Formats: sequence, structure tokens, C-alpha cells
Amino acid sequence: MKRVLLSLLMTTPAFVFAQAGDFTLNGKISTLDAPAKVYLTYRAGESSVMDSAVVNKGAFVFKGKVAGPTMARVIVDHKGEGLKKLGRSADNVIVYLEPAVINLSAKDSVKTVVVTGSKLNDENARYMKHVAVPLAELTAVNKEYSSATEEQQKDEKFRSALEAKYEKASAAMQALQSTFIKANPDSYFSLLALRETAGSSINVAEIEPVYKGLSARVRATQAGVELAKAIDAARATSIGVMAPDFTQNDVNDKPVKLSSFRGKYVLIDFWASWCGPCRAENPNVVAAYNKFKDKKFTILGVSLDQPGKKDAWLAAIAKDGLVWTQVSDLKFWNNAVAVQYGVRGIPQNFLVDPAGKIVATNLRGEALEAKLAELLK
Repeated sequence: MKRVLLSLLMTTPAFVFAQAGDFTLNGKISTLDAPAKVYLTYRAGESSVMDSAVVNKGAFVFKGKVAGPTMARVIVDHKGEGLKKLGRSADNVIVYLEPAVINLSAKDSVKTVVVTGSKLNDENARYMKHVAVPLAELTAVNKEYSSATEEQQKDEKFRSALEAKYEKASAAMQALQSTFIKANPDSYFSLLALRETAGSSINVAEIEPVYKGLSARVRATQAGVELAKAIDAARATSIGVMAPDFTQNDVNDKPVKLSSFRGKYVLIDFWASWCGPCRAENPNVVAAYNKFKDKKFTILGVSLDQPGKKDAWLAAIAKDGLVWTQVSDLKFWNNAVAVQYGVRGIPQNFLVDPAGKIVATNLRGEALEAKLAELLK
């Protein structure tokens, strides 16, 4: 699969966004009781918040402060075994926090929760209904792929068939998102829908006018400011501009500067050891490197591996045969180069010519070799 299932989105016709303030999240799941626990996780600025609450006769409460609309995840540990044991099958649901008293109610699973007392969550429910059909199709495709055997996942016919289904559902999803955005310029969730459709490689000419069409208060939210920065980064790394220079340490903690590769075509390859699609693409990158390495071509890998995970990064380099220069600051999505280049999804790459100008982006598989063959005749 070329892409992973898009994150669930939301909606809202116009309403005034609350600024920083306190929230109370009251929950009631009828069949729950001690030793069950409930967890709430969300981001507050640059930090991640993980809170927990005990359950008393089905009831639990969370209190905190948010700076504006904030996505959160509620996770239920029915047996009180601990968060680490729950895994991906955990009973969980996404809700939106705002300065308000928000009420959750369910019989036995938080996945069937009803949310009241929150305009943000009311509009989320409406949006989910709006995009229910293509979203269900996208979910089904991803489920079919993830449940397939490794042999099936490698089969070109199987992959192509799923890819066709995915592209059709994705196009339908984006069409619904586009109509929603146009009809609701004062909606916070129009902003999130636009961020979703923009993807990891933003087309500035298409996305910026739509972004500017959103209301000032939508653009002033944290998510709005972040999208503006991403658009600016995309503009600075579009085809035809000089690639922003950077310096980052290699595997031996020695600084490496992009401009030191002048005189060669350089593929700046953003990836990570934990990224499945990146690891699946690596054989194609290795093949391209071996085919063109003697024709003034090289690769500079930039890893978004996590803090304290240098061993995993090095092991992936060795296992995948990535013999070219690799750099990383081990800061995950906050990797300084990834932020500078506006990288919001991986794998992603930028092909830089000998003068330092970006000549292509997001080259995959045969497209990478075809572009190099065109340039390195």
C-alpha cells in the first residue's frame, strides 16, 4: 500500500472557538467497575499528557486545561491490567477537548460512547456521518491488507487491486472534504480536513488559496498556525528552488552538511527504522543507488528515529544495506531537518541537482530510477 489509512476527521459549521480554559470530562460506562481504569491522552503544546482515572460504579472523571480545540484519546482498561498490556486492540475512542463540561456515556464499550455537552464533538459526529461511506471503504481496504499474509502483501496483483480500491475511496473522501471546506470556512474541522487533503507533500498552489479562504479565527488556532508553517516549508522546498542547507550528525556523531555534496545529484531520503512503508521502499532505493552511484549520484538519509533508539536505527541501516551517508538527531517527528523541510509523512524524498536546486520530490520505485536515468544520461 502506498499510503496508510488517513486519520479520522471531524467537522463544524460556524461557532466561536473557546480559548484557553479548563475542561471536565465526565464518563459513565455502565458495566465498568474497579479494578478497571480509564486513560486519557492528548497533546498540550509540545508535551504529551497521559492521565488516568479509577472507575467507581462505572463513573470516572478527568480534569485539565487546554489552549483550544484538542484531539484526545480515551482508552479503557477493563481488567486493570495496565496500559502496556492492552496493545492495538484496546477499547478506545477519539474525543475532542475544549473548555467545557463534556459528558461521555456508554453501556459496555467506549467505542459506542455518546458525547454530550460539547459543540466540538457534536460537529465531529456530523462530519463522521458526512464521510461515512468512503471512510468505511478505506477502513476495509486497510483491514484487508493488514490481515493478508506476507506472501499476499508482496503479490503485485493483490497489491494493485487493493491500491485501486483505495484510490477510488480516497478520491471520494477528498471530494466530500472539499465540498465541506468550501461550505464551512469558519469551521475548525474544515482546517483539519484541509490538512488531511494536503497530505505529506503540500501542493502550495492548490492548498494555500483554500487555507486563506478559511476564517481568521480558524487560521489562528494551533493547528492553523502549524499548517501555515507547513505551507511555508513546502514553498521553500518546492521544485526549482535551492534546497535549504542543513547540518546534522551521522552515525558516528560527526556533522554532515548538505552543501558538502555539491557537484552531485543528491537524494535527501527521509525515513525511519520504525516506518514499515519506508523499509518496504528501501530495496528500491538501494537498487537506484547501486545503478547510479558511479554517475555523480548519492543519497543522504535523514532518519526520524526516536530518542534513545539509535541501536534500532543502526540495525535497520545494516539490515537494509543502506551504505550511503545517514544522519539523525533522534528526535522523532521533531527532527530538525524534517521540520525545516516540512516533512509530515515518510517515506519522503527530495532530489537535489549538483548546483543545490531541488529538481524532483517523492520519487518511488520505478519513478526514482526513471528520473535518474533521464538526468544522468
